[in-house]
Amino acid sequence: MLCRLGGRWLRTLPALQLRAGYPPLAPVPTTGAKRPTLPVWAVAPVSAVDGNGWYEALAASSPVRVAEEVLLGVHATTGLPWWGGILVSTVALRGAVTLPLAAYQHYILAKVENLQPEIKAIAKHLNKEVAVRASQLGWSKRVARLTYLKNMKRLVSEIYVRDNCHPFKATVLVWIQIPVWVFMSVALRNFSTGATHSEGFSVPEQLATGGTLWFPDLTAPDSTWILPISVGVINLLIVEIYALQKIGMSRFQTYITYFVRAVSVLMIPIAAAMPSSLVLYWLCSSFMGLSQNLLLRSPGFRQLCRIPSTKSDSETPYKDLFAAFYSKFISRK
Repeated sequence: MLCRLGGRWLRTLPALQLRAGYPPLAPVPTTGAKRPTLPVWAVAPVSAVDGNGWYEALAASSPVRVAEEVLLGVHATTGLPWWGGILVSTVALRGAVTLPLAAYQHYILAKVENLQPEIKAIAKHLNKEVAVRASQLGWSKRVARLTYLKNMKRLVSEIYVRDNCHPFKATVLVWIQIPVWVFMSVALRNFSTGATHSEGFSVPEQLATGGTLWFPDLTAPDSTWILPISVGVINLLIVEIYALQKIGMSRFQTYITYFVRAVSVLMIPIAAAMPSSLVLYWLCSSFMGLSQNLLLRSPGFRQLCRIPSTKSDSETPYKDLFAAFYSKFISRK
């Protein structure tokens, strides 16, 4: 069933529920409802403190509404409790969207790595040519250097175009993964705080009883801090795995690594003040990211994805990773 709201046609939840074989939800009561024990800054719309209302615009945007429809559809179709629906939605999105993009990213990076010997040979030859021309024409060191850099940039670009592996293509994963993460997070926050843009839903009431184990209320923060700390630990593991497989990182890469570590730690107190539904999604997403990172180190999986082999590949990646981790964090004196 479709309903018109604010000039838009939206699919109502009862239609999805009837399709799944169980009765529609009761309307949200306007009085007497239990409010989630969230901090004011985590519940109130940003427009209340920010005159620009940028968050309110984001929360009401079409991508967020699509994310809400995805979550509602999974919940209605599978018949799972909300914690299970969030988990299934995260695994499905990661498996169908980010895993193929991550494999493509590794494919591009492997091709770029295999081109490095050719690029180094070209650089050596070009350096000699520029030195000869500078001697003949009396170029200054600055002019010679600029000539070398300009021609080197052109030649490298031609090589990347020739092999269809420009490094910028490896950033596609980031441009897709981050927006999906943001839209899903905002959609779950809308559900948890009753800020959905569809009338007649009792999603907050369902979330209040849709948790499990130590977090039965998905609209309230995790008072045990188990979910927030787990999110921070898994994110730190992802950062450390990346750092361990990079030998001789540049100063910029080192700074970025420290920055991401700091963000991972900062996420713990932030997650502790957020609804458990949101933090559960973050935990599932981070766990899938860690699993994806480990899977893409497998020689068999890389071969299945037709990722070219490189000199830096290992036949025993997990053994090497454990040895590097042990050497860095356990056996160091």
